Amino acid sequence: MGIEVLFHSVTIERLLVGFSVTLKIALIAILISWFFGTLFGVIRTTRSVLIRGIFRVYLESIRIIPLLVWLFILYFILPADFDMNLSAQTVAIIVFSLWGAGEMSDIVRGALISLPKHQTESALAVGLNKWQVFGYVLLPQAFKRTIPAAINLSARMIMTTSLLVFVGVIEVVKVGQQIIEYEKFTNEMAPFWIYGFILILYFMVCYPLSKFARMATKQP
Repeated sequence: MGIEVLFHSVTIERLLVGFSVTLKIALIAILISWFFGTLFGVIRTTRSVLIRGIFRVYLESIRIIPLLVWLFILYFILPADFDMNLSAQTVAIIVFSLWGAGEMSDIVRGALISLPKHQTESALAVGLNKWQVFGYVLLPQAFKRTIPAAINLSARMIMTTSLLVFVGVIEVVKVGQQIIEYEKFTNEMAPFWIYGFILILYFMVCYPLSKFARMATKQP
């Protein structure tokens, strides 16, 4: 059957260590994305055409250009052209944070502009300034509306970490490839069991997040 590949002394341990790298990169990028995405989302509600235009260019460039291309640009091209020395994990965190912050800003902006305008008018009428209106009135309500989409974004970021294998990050997929390369001459079923185990690891993390996101969309 070939399943014995999973019971070699170090196979499971190496895969779990690789998956811990995956989760570390994803978690750091998610936290950065939530912070800056919220900040950018608030800024994008401004009436300034220039500011909105700058953020629109940023968001569209992140969306239109594939994430893998951004990884290649920051890992292979920029270091060569500007004599930079960035580790693969640093590049991964930067690229995923830029992507996540852009997507999160769209989520926050959508939640803010969906709130009734009379709430802002009433808060201003009782003497609150613009930032107090955001902090005490709008953001708490918008936060509840962003939870499902933010969790789904987080799950997507975790799943997309599989791209990091292309820039040499020793995460779970890279570790799996190394094990398969070592085992392929003695166990032709090794890819099935190794990738199957990796799938289970991703499922164990992403499915509960997706489930929680669906629960959060239900109105009490």
